Amino acid sequence: MATYLSLWNFSDQGIRAVKDTTKRAGTMKEMAQKAGVTVKDIYWTLGTYDGVVLFEAQNEEAVAALGLALGALGNVRTQTVRAFSLDEMNGVLGKLP
Repeated sequence: MATYLSLWNFSDQGIRAVKDTTKRAGTMKEMAQKAGVTVKDIYWTLGTYDGVVLFEAQNEEAVAALGLALGALGNVRTQTVRAFSLDEMNGVLGKLP
């Protein structure tokens, strides 16, 4: 399974209903499971992003489907990146010429 980080910010709609953010996190976990994505952890943050989600998925299609479904709800805007563990990065480096 590949690891991904999703960085998110509240939309205008999402911040107006910020008191429901932890409830929406539960909904997001259910949506992720249906898309074949495993949510490992969710953090609310200070700074450039309002939060970070750490998850695993078998393929990028599942990640894309989840991102689109979340975006369609209108509460957050996301930016998702692939994350490599130490062992995975060593494997990548081992393939350098």
